[in-house]
Amino acid sequence: MIMICKDKNGKSLSSKEVLKKIIFRIQSILLELEVYILHLVSYIPIHCARRFYYRLAGMTIGKGSTIHTRATFYNPENIIIGEDTVIGEAAVLDGRAKLEIGNHVAMASEVMIFNSEHSIEDEDFKAITEPVIIEDYVFIGPRAIIMPGVKIGKGAVVAAAAAVTKDVPSYAIVGGVPAKIIGERKNKDLNYILGRARWFR
Repeated sequence: MIMICKDKNGKSLSSKEVLKKIIFRIQSILLELEVYILHLVSYIPIHCARRFYYRLAGMTIGKGSTIHTRATFYNPENIIIGEDTVIGEAAVLDGRAKLEIGNHVAMASEVMIFNSEHSIEDEDFKAITEPVIIEDYVFIGPRAIIMPGVKIGKGAVVAAAAAVTKDVPSYAIVGGVPAKIIGERKNKDLNYILGRARWFR
C-alpha cells in the first residue's frame, strides 16, 4: 500500500519533500518552545538575570543595555542591541531577519518591531523577511510599530502609536499612520547616556 502525502494546498509530495517538511516542523516546534521560555524569562524582575538568559539564547546585548519585563522575541539569535540602550515593557523584537538596534536608543513601552510579514498578493500567502536597522540615539514612543525593511537614522524620533513603513532620515521626527515627517530634531550633537534602568521593571 502506497501512502500519498499532500501539503495544505492538496499538492502531492515526494518522500524527500515530506522529510523536509518533517524536519522543518520539528525546528518550528523547538523555536516556538524557545520563544515561550523567553516569554517566561521576561517576567523575572531582575535585569541581569534576564540579560543572562537572553544572551544564552543568542541575542547580542551591549554593555549597560536593558530590556524591561514582558518582552517578546522571535529568533533571538538575529537580534543585536548596542550599548546603553533601553527597551521598554512589553516590546516585541522580531529576529526572523536581522534586527540591529544601536547605542543609546530609548524605546518606550509596547513598541513592536517586525521584520517579517506575509505577501497579500502571493497565492500561498508567503512570508517576506527584511532586516530592520535602528541607528544610535533614536527615540521610539509608546506603541509605535516598525515594519520590515525599515532603517531609522541616527537621532530620529518616532512619535507614539506611529506606524513606520518607510526609512526615516537622521534627526527627523515622524508620526501618524503611516508615519510621515512632522518635524526635525534641532540638537544634532547627541552624546547623552541613558544610564541605569529602573529596578523591577
